[in-house]
Amino acid sequence: MDVVLEIIGYVAGICTATCFLPQTIQTLKSREVKGLSAPSYVIYSLGMLCWLIYGTYLSSIQMIIFNLISLLFALAVLYMIVRYKK
Repeated sequence: MDVVLEIIGYVAGICTATCFLPQTIQTLKSREVKGLSAPSYVIYSLGMLCWLIYGTYLSSIQMIIFNLISLLFALAVLYMIVRYKK
């Protein structure tokens, strides 16, 4: 059962970490940020940073890796919102 739960943890982490990948790619290609909310990305990034710190405290490699990936994608989109905002 532990192996199944570990697999579920990795699948959840991959899904969460890559959920911003399509938005990041779309924004990089189009440079269109009109429909994106900067406050949402700030709040999400703060949450990911907190999860990253908590994962470090717990020494949970899954939490560290996947929240770091999520944070990087969210910060990339937030950067583009600030840079391309008209």
